[in-house]
Amino acid sequence: MKNISFKVWKLKIITLSCIILIILGLGYLYYIGILRIEVPRAKKDIIGIIKIEGPILSSYTTYQYIDTINYAITNKSVKAIVLIVNSPGGYADLIEQIYLDLLKLKKNKPLVTSIISALSGGYYISVAADYIYVHPTSMVGNIGVIGIGPPILIPSEQVIETGVHKVTGFSQILFPYNLSHALDNFVSAVENGRGNRLKLSLTQLKRGTIFIGSEAIKVGLVDEIGSLQEAISKAAKEANLIEYDVVELTKKFIYYPFWIERNSNQTFNNWENLTIETLNKFHPPPAIYYLYLPPNIFTKSLLLTESQMKNINENFFIGGNEENIVLVDISHGNKISWWELDILIEELVKRNITVRFVSQWNELNSTLNNASALIVASPTKLYNINESKRIENFVHNGGILLLFFDPAYEYIDIQTLLEPINSLSTQFGLTFAKGYLYNENEYYGIYRNIYVRNFAECSLTQNLTSLIFFTATHIYSLNKGIAWTSKETYSSVAERTNNYTVIALVKENGTVVAFGDLTFLREPYCYLGDNYKLIQNLASIIAKAKNLYYRS
Repeated sequence: MKNISFKVWKLKIITLSCIILIILGLGYLYYIGILRIEVPRAKKDIIGIIKIEGPILSSYTTYQYIDTINYAITNKSVKAIVLIVNSPGGYADLIEQIYLDLLKLKKNKPLVTSIISALSGGYYISVAADYIYVHPTSMVGNIGVIGIGPPILIPSEQVIETGVHKVTGFSQILFPYNLSHALDNFVSAVENGRGNRLKLSLTQLKRGTIFIGSEAIKVGLVDEIGSLQEAISKAAKEANLIEYDVVELTKKFIYYPFWIERNSNQTFNNWENLTIETLNKFHPPPAIYYLYLPPNIFTKSLLLTESQMKNINENFFIGGNEENIVLVDISHGNKISWWELDILIEELVKRNITVRFVSQWNELNSTLNNASALIVASPTKLYNINESKRIENFVHNGGILLLFFDPAYEYIDIQTLLEPINSLSTQFGLTFAKGYLYNENEYYGIYRNIYVRNFAECSLTQNLTSLIFFTATHIYSLNKGIAWTSKETYSSVAERTNNYTVIALVKENGTVVAFGDLTFLREPYCYLGDNYKLIQNLASIIAKAKNLYYRS
């Protein structure tokens, strides 16, 4: 009887143990299968995979990467890391944070990069590695900075700030130098990471060139064409590993759906469709990015519409002297306003000159005889034959015509570009050129803020030694130039150096002056170099002119 009871009790214990084991087994399977949580095997070494994907614009995305890197640093089972990069970069300080953490990781464990695409900040992150693999046509490089400048403060009596830069953050006039310092940091990281393997000069690095993988090897930006498997093998060799597991670490630290900002419905699955406006929402200006953006994105910036511009300028006039009137044409969709011309207007008014903005051609036509000068700046509509002839007659009768063109996006229409200004300027033997000018050796802040130091002797250039023009174009003419760049200056379209003409003068009965820049007229840029002296000289020339009634 006792034997039977013992057997029954023993059977119950065995059955209960089996049930417990089955439950534990099912729980384990659920844990690693249903929840897809990988359990590292303590007995085997690990090569960790960290994936850097997409634009890095969010602090939450950055936290994901930082926590992953920290896990790789502190986990003793992780012996080496392969960094997979497929990113155009992002916000500058977020990129730098990831880069610096990777440098800390590299001090203790081998770090190898496998590039799918690494542009701008994506490449910045990549150079933290000891060795870089790439695919034959991977996009690599684009070393450089994009800056969105500080806004202009319109002060309030209710909201009061304690310093001139408390709201704007930076000086507008010094912001190009802030970008230059950021670029130096980027270049320094590349030089430190690549060492004597780098075959590009400092100037070549700063151009922002994109190289395909096979080209990137030749110039020393990467080491070798190879697959992810080869990158893993390289990491294993550097860590002296024979047996190991490969574990993706990044997915352990996803706090939010990967492309979705916290408290936001904005997604970035198609980062190529980012706009400057979207970037401004995430990081209000001023902002600095190590980021590649396709060129079309820069044409999506918000601008004043033609009707808004007309509303600003229509019937705008200042001064009261009928003997000397300057007309500003805004009847051809001109992207110009008192905002650009206020310093010139101030100098004209000091000389008792009236300035009037005219939004209708009929009115302009009828008032030209009463004007001593006409300003035509950044038109977006063509001047027809009759209009061109009317202005030509105005000049032949002794009038002054000032032509301004600026190739910056804010001042042009993408559809027409140079056609409108050249439909008028060619009547006087002047043609504004395509593209913009830049100098990689001598510049103000950034490469396309150029110095102009060569001048012909005339009243307009009197006492000028150095001008600074901002994203300027050059002017074709037959010996009409009066101000030229240095011979090291490039045309972005011609891709060759020359002494390019940026101011041209045609002197007949009247006078035509053409300028390849508009920005130099505005504050604070008008106070750089001798820009203000040029504006004063221009105002003095206009002050000496008379309208047709007084000329006759």
